[in-house]
Amino acid sequence: MRYLRRLPYLVVGTVLVVAAFSTGYSFLFYLVYLGLLVVGGSYLVTRNGLADLEAGYAVNQLQAHVGDQLRTTYTLRNTSRLPKLWLEVHNPSTLPVPLPGRAISLGTRRERSWVARVPLVRRGHFRVDPLQIRTGDPFGFFEAHASVGHGLTLVVLPRVEQIPRWRLRAVSLEGSRSTPVRAQQTTPLATSIRPYAPGDAFNRIHWPSTARTGAIQVKEFDLEQAADVWLFVDLERRVQRGTGDDSTVEVAVRVAAAIAERALAENRSVGLTTTGARITHLSPDRGPRQRQKILHLLAAVDGDGTTPLVEALVAGLPLLRRGMSALIVTPAAEPAWVRPLATLRPRGIGTQVLYLDPHAFLRHEIVADDRSIEEPDAAAALAALEQASRQVHHALAEFDVWTCAVPPAVPLGEVLVG
Repeated sequence: MRYLRRLPYLVVGTVLVVAAFSTGYSFLFYLVYLGLLVVGGSYLVTRNGLADLEAGYAVNQLQAHVGDQLRTTYTLRNTSRLPKLWLEVHNPSTLPVPLPGRAISLGTRRERSWVARVPLVRRGHFRVDPLQIRTGDPFGFFEAHASVGHGLTLVVLPRVEQIPRWRLRAVSLEGSRSTPVRAQQTTPLATSIRPYAPGDAFNRIHWPSTARTGAIQVKEFDLEQAADVWLFVDLERRVQRGTGDDSTVEVAVRVAAAIAERALAENRSVGLTTTGARITHLSPDRGPRQRQKILHLLAAVDGDGTTPLVEALVAGLPLLRRGMSALIVTPAAEPAWVRPLATLRPRGIGTQVLYLDPHAFLRHEIVADDRSIEEPDAAAALAALEQASRQVHHALAEFDVWTCAVPPAVPLGEVLVG
């Protein structure tokens, strides 16, 4: 393409040279010499345009959350005695909001620095390529390019919303925190101090209270709750609804991230199963490292799965142990996936469903696209999904499964209430 742009100039130059030597007119020779001077000068300017130039860039973070801002600092330094008349600087990237480029000029032994800021509006793994610098002559005859630095990968984690009113519903087990029971054995849950009674073990004596009161005081313990969490996030392509941030995929990811954050903050072990392009099981664990694993997995998933939720549950539910809680995040409008949940209560496993009502998401999508819900096709699709959603709710009620409906475009803190 660049050579095609030069073709007219080559044709004009060739014609001018032939005409000058054919006719011998001094004016034509003057134009030939002028052309050679311009072209030669343009070549020299372009060739030296990137000489003695130092450049670099730095980003403020390689890992961020949706809603954060990426700041990139650029620095160019001209160490030459000649000015740089025109430099175009930019960073190619796969970010949804691209890093802005800039065209600058640099005087003799001058330096320029600036900061580019872009919002991170979508989760995922993004590539930022090496810094590209381009220069040329004023006439556009020649160009010179340079690549500076190394590319990098930026991980944008899903936004973690606060859900202060959400509580994990207690499992019906001895030691549930909903009905504390005093334990004869020592547990991590020391809750009160009482006077010593005959038969109390010496290792239960609370020495600071004993010294303060002058009477022997012992610690009392509650039975520890074994309510760890395993999240099942349904990402089958066929059942997803909506687009953008208000799609069932994005809301499901935010729900899973918020619940995992809250459960880990309560020192629970959290496991995760996603049904994206492939089924992924993340074994339960607790602590900051598990938080990073969960958020990195949620940053990479998409609604491109082919495995129905019922199959994922049949394969994944046997991994749960007594005392855990299974949390299912799904927009599936077919009640077949509800039946495997009926096997959990006899095993002492709690169940909660965060249901992304597909009827509500489809309605929101139609309104966002400025379409009328009264259109025959839209009305028929909404009626079918509404009927299917009713069947799912009836099936969940039949098996006495606690359900929370999650609509689109509503903060999770207002919806997720335990």
